[in-house]
Amino acid sequence: MGGTEQKFVQDAFDTNWIAPLGPNVDGFENDLCTFTGGKHAAALSSGTAALHLALIHLGVKAGDLVLCQSLTFSASANPIVYQDAIPVFIDSEAQTWNMNPEFLEQAILDSLAGKLKVDGKLLPAKKPKAIVPVHLYGMPAKMDEIMALAEKYDIPVIEDAAESLGSQFHGKHTGTIGKMGLLSFNGNKIITTSGGGALLSDDGEVIEHARFLATQARDAAPHYQHSQIGYNYRMSNVLAGIGRGQMEVLEQRVAKHRETFEMYRSFFDEKGKDGYEVAFQDEEPGMFSNRWLSTIVIDPQKNKGLTRETIRLALLKDNIESRPLWKPMHLQPVFSKYPFFGDGTSEMLFDRGLCLPSGSNLTDSDFERILHILGLVFTGN
Repeated sequence: MGGTEQKFVQDAFDTNWIAPLGPNVDGFENDLCTFTGGKHAAALSSGTAALHLALIHLGVKAGDLVLCQSLTFSASANPIVYQDAIPVFIDSEAQTWNMNPEFLEQAILDSLAGKLKVDGKLLPAKKPKAIVPVHLYGMPAKMDEIMALAEKYDIPVIEDAAESLGSQFHGKHTGTIGKMGLLSFNGNKIITTSGGGALLSDDGEVIEHARFLATQARDAAPHYQHSQIGYNYRMSNVLAGIGRGQMEVLEQRVAKHRETFEMYRSFFDEKGKDGYEVAFQDEEPGMFSNRWLSTIVIDPQKNKGLTRETIRLALLKDNIESRPLWKPMHLQPVFSKYPFFGDGTSEMLFDRGLCLPSGSNLTDSDFERILHILGLVFTGN
């Protein structure tokens, strides 16, 4: 917490705005627009809800195709299946670890040609309804190439910017480049509202429709009347108050996470002098990552047999948590029947990748512990 969150929460209590919606929700949405440069925002109960509403707005329904990045958390794919649509998973490229534009175009062409299969059954030819790239661990995807393909084939883009608030691509904030973008304020994100998310769009009708659906799709009538299915997806005024306080320290959080990454980079650069070679997500020209998580990839053949698991277990032995990178969606049992386009890059990243401790509240003594254990691992002790 930054320290001012209680001021906004107390204001909710003092004015008796405890029920969903209220001044803090309006203020939080305005804060998000001001920070990101997006024109409109809807504060919601989760990033998953935001993606679900985005798909509904695009008319995604049973049997439709949605192109989704494979290396991500399952929340990027679950809402596609909520709509009984078919996720088509796209592999990563090696630089940013995000959606590979070459495989994206191959998937589009095969969809249009009727070459996709689910459970061995050929699907009818159709144009995909949406493209869902993810800005993984805060690193922007190659949005210039992805947007060029989206325009070429007239397919709307929904950016999953759940992990990348504060990241930019050629001066534009992630989540504001495609037709819609989603954010997450879950407890582990760069700022938090305990639980929550938002949908961004420059199209006011998109956000108006999202707000309507998120409040049970109640028609304009003096009584309760509903002409379509709605959802209870709006953020509460109390949680939005936390978000308003968090927005005041967002730039500090981004700076802290980038500082954390540079500390790790310096450590591993030193190990490079001893013959080790550790890879990172590349921040290509024009990209600015919030470095939500500091992540590494380690190839045993280039590191004297040292593996991701060796490092993870050594840290765990000293009660320091680290985790493998996301397991790709096309390898998940629940999604294994769906089409996948790739060359194994995301599988390699999963096998060799590790998320290091990256919280914004890490202290100097925490880093001393972490780097001490890492130092022992790399010296074989």
